[in-house]
Amino acid sequence: MIRTGHFRESAETPLLSTVTPMAFLSCLHRFHQRHPWSHNDRYGPWIAGRVAASEARHVLDIGCGAGNLVALLRRRAVTVTGLEPDPGMARAAAKRFADDPAVTVVEADFAGRDPHRRFDAVTLVAVLHHLPLEPTLRELRHCLTPGGRLVVIGCYREAGRVDLLVSLLALLANPVMGLVKHPARAAALPLHMTAPTTAARETLADIRAAAARELPGARIRRRLFWRYSLVYDAPAERCPT
Repeated sequence: MIRTGHFRESAETPLLSTVTPMAFLSCLHRFHQRHPWSHNDRYGPWIAGRVAASEARHVLDIGCGAGNLVALLRRRAVTVTGLEPDPGMARAAAKRFADDPAVTVVEADFAGRDPHRRFDAVTLVAVLHHLPLEPTLRELRHCLTPGGRLVVIGCYREAGRVDLLVSLLALLANPVMGLVKHPARAAALPLHMTAPTTAARETLADIRAAAARELPGARIRRRLFWRYSLVYDAPAERCPT
């Protein structure tokens, strides 16, 4: 069983401090504080769509935070279970869904889940880089029912010119999205954006290689705003391992 600490998304601009003037990054950070928007929430509808396309009935969201993705998943699934290790976030999510018996929020990390339960779909948003990569991918595979779907939006360590180019594009788009998503100045960050962050260790090449070994057939794409997506469909019938 994997033992972990808290998991949460990484810093929003992990590499560019080495190639962009610090004054510009500081200005961008202040702007983002005044017009906050979540890079992770941007992918929520996409994740819910991939889950719905798999016709999943019972879904596990690992690292559910305040429950933003859970709310989207609940519209498509019969039951949703959220795991959240941060006590404050877990309490907020539990309170949010207190009147919905189809939603269960458990204050636990990935290691604290029910190891015997399987789900039709499992989702992780900016969580995987907090966990040991290959062992976690292996255990995630075993969390799925036959034919189940894993959907990941993750963070990766930037390396190389392509990553740099995509990051520069994201830097240009970031303030525009801030004005669109949150045009009025915010007095404080929303709760779901206040959790601690950590930097990703693995590059996208590392993640592709690990997925090829542990999740054959997984589909991985580089995404904007320092993210990648991974979608894996378990075989309809389990193969011996």
